[in-house]
Amino acid sequence: MADIRAHLRFLPVSAQKVRMVIDLVRGKDANSALEMLRFVPNRAAEPVRKLLTSAVANAEENFGVSRDDLFVAKITADEAPTRKWRRFGARGRFKPLLRRSSHVTIILQERKG
Repeated sequence: MADIRAHLRFLPVSAQKVRMVIDLVRGKDANSALEMLRFVPNRAAEPVRKLLTSAVANAEENFGVSRDDLFVAKITADEAPTRKWRRFGARGRFKPLLRRSSHVTIILQERKG
């Protein structure tokens, strides 16, 4: 059975904050991971839940795998390009702002037996 992959690119949340959410679902069944992500209050939880839903739909539609047999084999959050913004401070100073973003990749596999 091939790995079922889904990618989320340029998520406007830092990779460090996304990793806090994805550590909760790594290795869990797809159904229980989806249910868990519904109640996580972090801002990154909703896009990760949508990505997992998409990966499960891909598995059902393209590979004919039941959603009850799937589990999260691997999930990663990598850094994406950082947008550099500027804010002007007191006494003519320059205050740089870094708007970080991330790329999330999820790999689902079918449970044996």
